[in-house]
Amino acid sequence: MEHIIANLLSDFEHGKMTRRQLIQSLALTAAAASAAGATPLAAAADDHGFKAVAVNHISYQVADYKRTRDFYVDLLGMKPVGDNGRQVNLTFGDHGTWLLPRNGREGNPTPKVDHIAYTIEDWDKDKVKAELERRGLSPREDTENSFHVKDPDGFDLQISGKGMKPAAQ
Repeated sequence: MEHIIANLLSDFEHGKMTRRQLIQSLALTAAAASAAGATPLAAAADDHGFKAVAVNHISYQVADYKRTRDFYVDLLGMKPVGDNGRQVNLTFGDHGTWLLPRNGREGNPTPKVDHIAYTIEDWDKDKVKAELERRGLSPREDTENSFHVKDPDGFDLQISGKGMKPAAQ
């Protein structure tokens, strides 16, 4: 279906069809895909998916967490919370978002993004777990308000409720 839409857009951009013809063609393509059992991406999200409302946190391994902590505190005014000497939560924004820099793991000092957590609307632990399992994602519980899954490229994705906050120590 993506190639059909790409071709329609290309035809429109090259003057081979009018805006009205493009809209009619897109509508017919969507209707045909629906009749054939394909679900457009927007409809799939509305039917069973979750609605992300904020980035909850970004966790990444760094070569020197103190240097990274000081950089973000000084440059962007993030507030350090729960600094334990190896990692720190850096809070910012109105949505309770935070950054979690921590020392790289033993034997793997290369800095990398460990995972990104998204806060979803309407958190219900059992329903979220059931939906993730329905999609074949093998959820791994992390906290009372979150699960980890792998995205299609193997990246660690954390789905969390609004109750997930940085831990103060």
